Amino acid sequence: MGSIMWGSDIAEVYDVTSAVMFDPGILDPTVDFLADLAGDGPVLEFAIGTGRVALPLSARGIEVHGIELSPHMVEQLRAKPGADAILVTIGDMTTTRVGGAFTLVYLVWNAIMNVTTQDEQVAVFENAAAHLAPGGCFVVDVVVPQLQRIPQGDRARVFSFERDHLGVDTYDDFVGQISSSHHWMQVEGRFVHHSAPYRYIYPSELVLMARVAGLRLRERWGWFDRTPFTDDSESQVAVFERPA
Repeated sequence: MGSIMWGSDIAEVYDVTSAVMFDPGILDPTVDFLADLAGDGPVLEFAIGTGRVALPLSARGIEVHGIELSPHMVEQLRAKPGADAILVTIGDMTTTRVGGAFTLVYLVWNAIMNVTTQDEQVAVFENAAAHLAPGGCFVVDVVVPQLQRIPQGDRARVFSFERDHLGVDTYDDFVGQISSSHHWMQVEGRFVHHSAPYRYIYPSELVLMARVAGLRLRERWGWFDRTPFTDDSESQVAVFERPA
């Protein structure tokens, strides 16, 4: 199935439907964490989207580059103040290369799951490693699969039941680790329906992908505020390092 690309219908409402992720209580720890690793930069964001993380990171004086598959998402980014400072390349993060060596490459908010085959997820790691300077880091922020919450025999779970949003996950292929996320939303007077597959990744599998790409796990947290990563963690922020 390859990588999933957001169309114009989703790009136009993306920031509104993702408003909770722009909350300072969520965004500030994310930017703080990445800035600490970036040092003097430069940094590269895979799946830069509308610039939720890249713009505040750039505002701190760090040179930020990005790769994004959807030109519609980049169009939204380009309309924002400060976007002129960020160089964005349209392309697939599994294969697209940009010039230079980076102290940090990062991929946040589950975006690696939008690459829906294991081979291509490994290619994301290999591409990140190819962009890193020796001693540089690749940060992956992704949920931990919660399949234990699915009643035996069920293949769907309602994760949001709000007045303006119905969200349902369906589990389509347990062997291939493919699920689909379905959304029905009312956004600024518009009805928006969006469904897309994603490939979930187990924590140990993520570490193995990094090893295949020549990276090693340096640290792992439950979230960007450095909450410890435990058996009960629902997400992980994994920091992989290219050996010096």
